[in-house]
Amino acid sequence: MAAAACSYHGSLLPSSVTRLRRQKLSFYGTASSSVTVEKKGSSKGKCRQLAVVRCSRGVEDFIGGDLVKFDLGQWLSDVEEHKALAIYSPHEGGYEGRYLNRLRYQGYHFLDLSARGLGDPEATLTKIHPVCPAHVGKQPIARWYFPPEVDYRLSLLPPNAKGLVVWIIEAKVLSKAELQFLALLPSLRPRVRVIAECGNWRKFLWTPLKEIAGLPAN
Repeated sequence: MAAAACSYHGSLLPSSVTRLRRQKLSFYGTASSSVTVEKKGSSKGKCRQLAVVRCSRGVEDFIGGDLVKFDLGQWLSDVEEHKALAIYSPHEGGYEGRYLNRLRYQGYHFLDLSARGLGDPEATLTKIHPVCPAHVGKQPIARWYFPPEVDYRLSLLPPNAKGLVVWIIEAKVLSKAELQFLALLPSLRPRVRVIAECGNWRKFLWTPLKEIAGLPAN
């Protein structure tokens, strides 16, 4: 499952994601039960195999895991520490909205973009870039120029805003070089934070985007 989530980037889920998942399980408090299954072979071999199945339960299984998020404090601290995160949300969707709202409560404003229509991230976000409108085969081919998306949104932030969060969906289609630029964008624009949806997992997980992009931590 983890390999499928990051197959576009040619790597498995980083160790930090596994560590976070273990921390969540230990924080919630798990209880396990085992079921023993016996498989008897032929009468000649008389072989027996034992298989143990363990089932774990957490607090969210009893009081609603979609409402209780014990890791929101860790989420906020990781956003401030790493400034660019890769997230993995459940396939059914909706969970990431609670983490988005927590950042909004802190005073962040959002720029929502889709990676499939992003083009060159560096040119689109930080430079004046051209856009060719559809000409449907009858009008002449034109080229319009737009201001940098990030710089333009930063100029429109109110004085009391904490910063700008660039939230990119479908980031699993981006190349390594494009992910590396997104991971370095907060160092170019200090008031910017980057959240990239890089895949899916059974629980909402996140990891520094630099690990996914293959950059050193420091």
